[in-house]
This record gives sequence, C-alpha cells and structure tokens, in this order.
Amino acid sequence: MPENDESQDDDISEDDGPRRPRSFWSGNIAFGLVSVPVSLFVASRSSGASLRMIDADGTPLSRRYFCSAEEKPVDRDDIARGYEVEKGSYVIVGDEELAALAPEKSQEIDLRRFVKLSQIDPMYFERGYFLAPDRGANKAYRLLARVMEDAGRAGIATFVMRGKEYLVAIIAEHGLLRAETLRFHDELRSPENVGLPPLEKASGPRVRAMTKAMAALAADTLDRDALSDLHARRLRELAERKLAAGEDVIATEEFEPDEESAGAEIVDLMQVLKQSLEEGEPEARGSQRQPQRPPQRKAPRRAPRANRKADLEARPKTELYEQARELDISGRSSMSKEQLIDAIRSAR
Repeated sequence: MPENDESQDDDISEDDGPRRPRSFWSGNIAFGLVSVPVSLFVASRSSGASLRMIDADGTPLSRRYFCSAEEKPVDRDDIARGYEVEKGSYVIVGDEELAALAPEKSQEIDLRRFVKLSQIDPMYFERGYFLAPDRGANKAYRLLARVMEDAGRAGIATFVMRGKEYLVAIIAEHGLLRAETLRFHDELRSPENVGLPPLEKASGPRVRAMTKAMAALAADTLDRDALSDLHARRLRELAERKLAAGEDVIATEEFEPDEESAGAEIVDLMQVLKQSLEEGEPEARGSQRQPQRPPQRKAPRRAPRANRKADLEARPKTELYEQARELDISGRSSMSKEQLIDAIRSAR
C-alpha cells in the first residue's frame, strides 16, 4: 500500500459544487482476474459534546506518564513497550521488532470469498467506510456493486493499512460499495462468558401480551431522531444558556486553530460518491492523481506546536481514540486522554 494516508479535507473552490473530501487510502478490490481501483472514505465522524478538565482559573489541565514505583513523572524517552506474559512480568518489545512483525505493504483489498450478508452477525461489525471508484473504474465498480447487491452477498476480504492487516466485509447497497471492518472471532464474548442465565420457556399468555405491547410501538421505518445524542444536545444547550446569562464563564487565552481544524465543513459524503459515479471522475490520490488546489488560495499558517497540542486537548477522548486507531498506535485502548495526545503527536 502506498504511503498516501492523508486528511480527508481538501481545498476546493466555491464553484466546484459539493466539497470533495480526500480519501485516506486507495488501492484495488481484487479477486480472480477482477481488479477494481477504489478509494476509501470514513463513513462516520465524532459529534458528541465533551467536558474538559480545567483549574479554578480556567487553565486546561494535562496528564503525564507517572512512575508508581519512584513516584515521579516519566519522560517519553524513558518509556518502553512491554508485553505482559504474566501478572507483573513483561517482555520488552522494541520499535524495530514491531516493524518486523508488520504485514507486507499491499495496495489490494484481497477479496477471498462471497457469503450471504445475512450470515454475518452484526456483532462483528466495527467501523464503516465508503468505497468510491477510482479513475477509469466506474463501469467495473457499478457492475460489481449490482451483482453483489442482486445476489445478497458480501465479500470477505483483507487489506493492509498503516502497517496493520484488517478483516473487512464489502457490502453493496443502493449501487454503492462500503466496507465494514470486522472484529476477530476471539474478540467477541459468548453468552456463557457473560454469565447470562439459562433460557426459560415463556407461557402462551405472556407471549401474546408481549406481542401486543410490541405491536403498539411498531413502525415501518426507523426515525433518525431516535438516533440523536440527547445528552450531547442537552449539554450544549446548558452551556449556551449559561454563556448567554454570563454565568460561570471563564475567559482564557485563545488559541489559533491549526490547519486541521480551521474552516472544517460537514461534507455530504453520499452526494460526493453519487456525483463520482455520475461523472466517472472519482477522487484518486497519491501518484495516481494529484488533488486540484485553487491557486488563489493560500495554505493556512501552521500554528505553533503548543497550539496544535491544545487543539488535540480540546477534542473528546473518543475522537482521539479514533485518530489513534487510524494511525495504528499500539496500546491505544488502555491509554488515558493525555497519553493518546502524546502518542498522536509523536506519530505525526
């Protein structure tokens, strides 16, 4: 896989229609003699409201690595990675050793088999992506999507991104292809692992009463309002009311946003993909196609390093975790927010 992982935002002139994001990976869906060039786009984004830890004067607080034995902060140069073989016993694993374990780079989504979509338990789905056809692949893309959708089958495939191999399900819906990364089988718990009680047979009257209660709440379609984050909305409304009333408002030094956060816009990704199919001109990247940037616009001035850290600190931990995941930062699941910030800055 070429080292072409980039931000999804791109500079597009105002008269170019819908704002086109950049894909962060491009390659080929390959099986047998079939090869379909595609680009990968993240299909979700973090939008939840979050709270930051500050002191009484409004200064943001940060976290550091701390040695519990010596009771003192630890510098990054003094930190090593260890694999716990038993309680309190670790094997040190160096960066070069980790690099040697990484899978071979590839530009292919290796589609190994087709299965009935109904055979994939939704519990295996982890994160969704859209696949857009690359230049010259419009007809092949449409054909693959139609045949898969008509057959009701999904493709099980693997591909390598940022030094890690992923297992994915390629799914066709409404003429478009998307990829769902899959959890591995040993990552899922069984009912026995959780300790669920044994099933009991329900009596006829109870079944009928439950069926009647469900029928009273039945709907033909899922209302998107039911998927809204009410807690995040209430938190924002509370903050806006207190700001308007001048209550508990603390003014601190303002930080200039960096080039990743300045001028961010919400992109209608489905519209971008549909337009790609209609025009036959999908967004290719890297060596295949260079993004067109309007000459009249200047690149935003990069903020000082301290400001970039402040921007990361302003993000919720869930968003930092997703970025660490895209950067394939090991050990991210057990990191605190400050540790995620330090790891992301080091990986850039």
